[in-house]
Amino acid sequence: MSSQVDVDAEGVTVGPSLTPFNGFESTVGSTMIVTIGATVPTGFEHTAAEEVKEKIGAEVRIGKDRGRIYFEVSTERLSQVHLLRSVDNLFVIVEEYKHYQFKESKEETLAELMQLASNLPWANGLEVWRLNNSLKKRRGRRRGPHVAKGKAKAAAPDAEDAGEKEPQPAEMQPSIEDRPLDGAGADSESSSLGPEEAASEPKVLKFRVTCNRAGDKHSFSSNEAARDFGGAIQDFFQWKADMTRFDIEVLLNISSEEVVIGIALTEESLHRRNITHFGPTTLRSTLCYGMLRLCNPQPSDVIFDPMCGTGALPLEGAIEFNSAFYVGGDNNDMAINRTVNNITHVQKRKEEGDGAPGLPMDAVQWDVCRLPVRSSSVDIILSDMPFGKRMGSRKKNWDLYPACLREMARVVRPGCGTAVLLTQDKKCFTKAVSRMGGLWKKSHTVWVNVGGLHAGVFLLKRTEGTFGETPEDVYEAPGNRSVESTAKEDKELS
Repeated sequence: MSSQVDVDAEGVTVGPSLTPFNGFESTVGSTMIVTIGATVPTGFEHTAAEEVKEKIGAEVRIGKDRGRIYFEVSTERLSQVHLLRSVDNLFVIVEEYKHYQFKESKEETLAELMQLASNLPWANGLEVWRLNNSLKKRRGRRRGPHVAKGKAKAAAPDAEDAGEKEPQPAEMQPSIEDRPLDGAGADSESSSLGPEEAASEPKVLKFRVTCNRAGDKHSFSSNEAARDFGGAIQDFFQWKADMTRFDIEVLLNISSEEVVIGIALTEESLHRRNITHFGPTTLRSTLCYGMLRLCNPQPSDVIFDPMCGTGALPLEGAIEFNSAFYVGGDNNDMAINRTVNNITHVQKRKEEGDGAPGLPMDAVQWDVCRLPVRSSSVDIILSDMPFGKRMGSRKKNWDLYPACLREMARVVRPGCGTAVLLTQDKKCFTKAVSRMGGLWKKSHTVWVNVGGLHAGVFLLKRTEGTFGETPEDVYEAPGNRSVESTAKEDKELS
């Protein structure tokens, strides 16, 4: 559509002549107020809003589609936004339409999206993207296709709870003429030039479009929207499409009648910040942060994760709420080894950063039903309990959950102790808690999405009941369960 392009101070072709976008120098001496969008763990939107309010001082708007928040911030504070613990991915809003009227036919809708690409106010969004690139540290080469796909899924909010279809991320596929032949691309083309010619030749940006769509009343698919919208962007900016080693990622988020166009500010989800040694059920650090805020750790609190896996929960606590002391335990020696390796990695990174040695955390191998801990000595229990899918089984949970809750009640301080437990096996957990009426009381539940599974984070309060004296406690003691009760539970499970 437009053959006129700007070349910035670094010799990068950035797009058609956009007056406010005059190169990096223009962003150094001036600031802008921009709207930042963030994807967060589904169910913890209000937790993320509280963190943004505390640390950034910005008012937060929670998106209509679950798992997204929006807030305005000055570009001077952009680096602080990346330090938020509750957000997965960040993007700057180019334009937002709260009540977009889609055409009835697919052809008309896609044609309108193509026209929209050339009429959007790209200038400020591109300046924020440039400033963001100058702030973040490069982490090696761009992600491969499998990671890129994972990011698109992580950026999409959960629509399961809203009764809608799961958001469908799609990437703009380059046309045949854009695909390099015999491995030749923009880099190999410039390598055939002489030194002087190569130095003067501007580098063309590589980009991709990712479409995240929620809702079942659209006449088009995510792939079609990403393809046509991306094609229009390519014509407008004269950028080159590249699905894996892209410089810039344009986001097209569609939820029912809401359309948000943005530019990604994170190359990979921020939830990967702590863990280097992953297990089969490693919990995202952003979800761990939400669970920690739910129990509100206080200075000198003793906090246990009796089924810690790779240690994601206590690690997040030891970093962010470091006035408490954390112990992570598991009965699997491989899990403990991963936890120790993750602790070592975080400690090394911490020492290199602020020079402060050590973390208030330890790892122990134990049996969750027989903890080697004195009674009434723990303030908070945090745990991601077995769902009965990748780890354990639903049938085993009917024995495991009551035994776990009983042992947790023994070690937690009566009257003031707290447990924050995550599980997808809601029926079994609810039944186990109901049997513990004299030891635990359910206070609050947050429904979350964990790997596509609808799970619950349950906040339990320890009662004043003395361990070993309540009827529920005596009933659940090992060896006191009758044959009839076991048969009844097997029947309920079936």
